[in-house]
Amino acid sequence: MSALLEMRAITKTFPGVKALDEVNLTVRQGEIHALVGENGAGKSTLMKVLSGVYPAGSYDGEIHYDGALAEFRDISDSEKRGIIIIHQELALVPLLSIAENVFLGNENARNGVIDWQGTFQRTEALLRKVGLREAPTTLVDKLGVGKQQLVEIAKALSKEVRLLILDEPTAALSEADSQALLDLMLELKAQGVTSIIISHKLNEVRRVADSVTVIRDGSTVSTMDARSQPITEAAIVRDMVGRDMAHRYPERQRRAGEVLMEVSDWNVWHPEHVDRQVIRSASLHVCAGEVVGIAGLMGAGRTELAMSLFGRSWGRNVSGTVKIRGKEVDVSKVDRAIDAGLAYVTEDRKSLGLILEETIQRNVTLANLQGVSSGGVLNENAETEVSEKYRRAMNIRTPSVFQKVMNLSGGNQQKVVLSKWLFAGPEVLILDEPTRGIDVGAKFEIYGIINELSAQGKGVLMISSEMPELLGMCDRIYVMNEGALVGELTAAEASQERIMSLIVTE
Repeated sequence: MSALLEMRAITKTFPGVKALDEVNLTVRQGEIHALVGENGAGKSTLMKVLSGVYPAGSYDGEIHYDGALAEFRDISDSEKRGIIIIHQELALVPLLSIAENVFLGNENARNGVIDWQGTFQRTEALLRKVGLREAPTTLVDKLGVGKQQLVEIAKALSKEVRLLILDEPTAALSEADSQALLDLMLELKAQGVTSIIISHKLNEVRRVADSVTVIRDGSTVSTMDARSQPITEAAIVRDMVGRDMAHRYPERQRRAGEVLMEVSDWNVWHPEHVDRQVIRSASLHVCAGEVVGIAGLMGAGRTELAMSLFGRSWGRNVSGTVKIRGKEVDVSKVDRAIDAGLAYVTEDRKSLGLILEETIQRNVTLANLQGVSSGGVLNENAETEVSEKYRRAMNIRTPSVFQKVMNLSGGNQQKVVLSKWLFAGPEVLILDEPTRGIDVGAKFEIYGIINELSAQGKGVLMISSEMPELLGMCDRIYVMNEGALVGELTAAEASQERIMSLIVTE
């Protein structure tokens, strides 16, 4: 099978850092090619070079596409040649309809007048192709994330795509939506579309990929061909992190002490739909030195529970009591929740956890400005000292703490969010999907940080959609379904089957 794309000795340098160092990538016509590597390895940078986000001349090396040298000046240049990239952060306009989004910038128009009937007909055909039954006039913000991802693919298909690049397509999707998306990729392959998928979920890579290229520290480490031999997760992980990871989860001692936080009879109602109760009489406790998990399907109310506990950041008519070390505390506002000893690492680190335009230094000290100021005046030296300490402790990969957070990889951004809350000195740390969109190496580091916190006698409440993660890290697991806690399992009792059976039978 002939090569559709060859990237030869691609080198890309940013001030102070070499992001790509002579990377080679060959993608054959009609295959699904997986690109894997740790956060910050250079995967997304390589795809930006390919799609023209970084134009020809800003990098060294050559791109050969469809048998000829390609020098893309911008995205529209690569799109004309059938190269379409779907970024991890979806680029849809929420207040426009599906049809308007699909043909945005590529309008079906004659003499400057949009042919709406033709647009709706073409949209319907594209939606059928990706397995969506929604009407073309449906507003995008009425769709779930899984369906929005399919709209993005429909948009790509409207531009006669030849090479489809998907950056972490299933990071924010439920298990069922992820499977539907992978099935669609296999269908598109059967129709002759070539795909490159960037993913941290190695089981998905093994399911759909014909070839796998591993990038580490900006260089190509290996390319594996799934057609000639089965690819194992262990082989991919070894190439990604440069070492065997026999244990995905660090060893931990069970060390539950006295009850640290106790939540009783917690009820929360939806902020907009006033008749809808989202959390129903939830009661839970976390002991000192304990990691407690909350398992459940998407929409079970886990994030809503966490946010409502943390200063009532979500919901209305919140009732119930929270005790820290046996004493009732006020968590009605975020600053009061912080003072009471709570910290919340949000699922959405980009919009809710960080100020992307600010430096690491600013972000790390944000939740505890009193710790780096005197008489209401910030001490910049103290700020630098604190952020430098966390940079070293957390192994944040960056040339300096004055680097803007938006320039960091997902794993390093997550470490900045963790640093921010650790500096606030919490008693109980609530982690909402702490390793979403993060590679196996960075995950291991974050698990190590969680274990250290529990060793210090802190309590950790961890929400995760990855069951192996909960089983590997937690001392106890609460199971949540439709806003209610329907079961509690110890580490010894817990298994994926037990958790699912509690969800299904309740």
